[in-house]
Amino acid sequence: MAVRSGSEYLRDLDRTKREIWIGGRRVGQRITDHPAFSGIAKSMAALYDMQTDPGIAEEMTFISPESGERTGMSFLRPRRKGDLERRRRMIKRWADYSSGFLGRTPDYLNSDIMAMASAWKFFAQGGREYGENIKAFFAHVRDNDLLMTHTLINPQANRSLPASSQDDPFLAARIVEKRRDGVVVRGARMLATFPMADEIIVFPSTVIKSGKEDMPYAMAFALPVGTKGLKFLCRESLSHPSRFDHPMSHSFDEQDAVVIFDDVLVPKERIFLLEDPERANALHEATDAVVHMSHQVAVRDSSKTEFFLGLLSSIAETIGIEQFQHVQEKIAKVIMVLETMRSLVIASESEARLNRWGVLTPEFRYLNVARNIYPRLYPSIRETVQQLGASGLMSLPTEGDMQSDVRDYIDRYYVARNAGAEERIRLFRLAWDVAGSSFGSRQELYERFFFGDPVRMAGALYNWYDKEPYKQRIREMLHEW
Repeated sequence: MAVRSGSEYLRDLDRTKREIWIGGRRVGQRITDHPAFSGIAKSMAALYDMQTDPGIAEEMTFISPESGERTGMSFLRPRRKGDLERRRRMIKRWADYSSGFLGRTPDYLNSDIMAMASAWKFFAQGGREYGENIKAFFAHVRDNDLLMTHTLINPQANRSLPASSQDDPFLAARIVEKRRDGVVVRGARMLATFPMADEIIVFPSTVIKSGKEDMPYAMAFALPVGTKGLKFLCRESLSHPSRFDHPMSHSFDEQDAVVIFDDVLVPKERIFLLEDPERANALHEATDAVVHMSHQVAVRDSSKTEFFLGLLSSIAETIGIEQFQHVQEKIAKVIMVLETMRSLVIASESEARLNRWGVLTPEFRYLNVARNIYPRLYPSIRETVQQLGASGLMSLPTEGDMQSDVRDYIDRYYVARNAGAEERIRLFRLAWDVAGSSFGSRQELYERFFFGDPVRMAGALYNWYDKEPYKQRIREMLHEW
């Protein structure tokens, strides 16, 4: 099939029998009709339709040398620098559709699996069959244009102890039985964002100890979301029926879930790594998957920052505050963030090198900075919307008000310096949805911890970064005195 359309995605979504629970009830078969999922389903379908749009098909797809069919650009294995630029343009177009507010568009994990499948020999070191399995899975996802989600975090119980030392050894998902046809997994994982995917990938969780007791937790595999025993327990929905009242959460609440493995059978052909803590800990760095994922995320973050720059500039212009220097300073900081993120992406591409698996890989030094710096800057961008919008964000009529007998009063009393009442209200409702609502709070939390604990990530950056050349310079200076 290769590239699928939005209608095909929606059709497949309703055909898949998955066990999703939300608000104490199991979702029926037609998930696309459910109020918590209908908006985001249509948004994902719109992304797939871009791939079949004749006007931009060349930008969004390529002819796969393996299948000979037109395939999503996010599956492209970059071999030359032009390939990274092609991938970036596609990623940016998809990100622009949601202004960067969707973190689980298909290209995110497509980039991940592309890198892992290219590094199949890494998996084969743990068993020849694992290398063949990751290659076959990539081909399956690519040729059917599937959408993946993933999970790699253990439940938050006692964070001071590893999974094997918890009161319940099956709190975190682990192998409970090994069989000739595969393994049985029991336990839970978080955070499985977007349970409306076709496949779920289970990656090793953070850092796994190397003792025998930790081996059952060291695994990597993939399953169709409709697999028997898989249960997705969703948080409350942030989606709203009115696009006027909640323009972003109406369409872009991608949902987060805890996934429970109720003695789930993982077929042997779907296993990529098994009871191998050391290889599990090295997985993302050794395959360079983290680099290609970071490249996708940094492009998305740029799109999101462009949105905030446009939003803040529009607020300032609409209510006539753009001439104040403190306002200019606040917006200028967002410009600095935007151009920093753009520069880091371009720099990573300009210094890209072929890795040992034959894939042209962006320079991680820049992307590692990008994925560390953005979680620290995003909260201040959201805060700037709150500061410039001020009380105007808290006194907004609803769609119902706009259609009521008080409309004449609204048109009179909600005008702005450079906009009529309705235009101003629409702008400020957009600002509220990203800066003041539950959806906006979830977005901030999501960005803060996208790649993990910021303190641990900073420590990892410190230990990974080669500081020796700069220390040597200081030593030479001291000896010159």
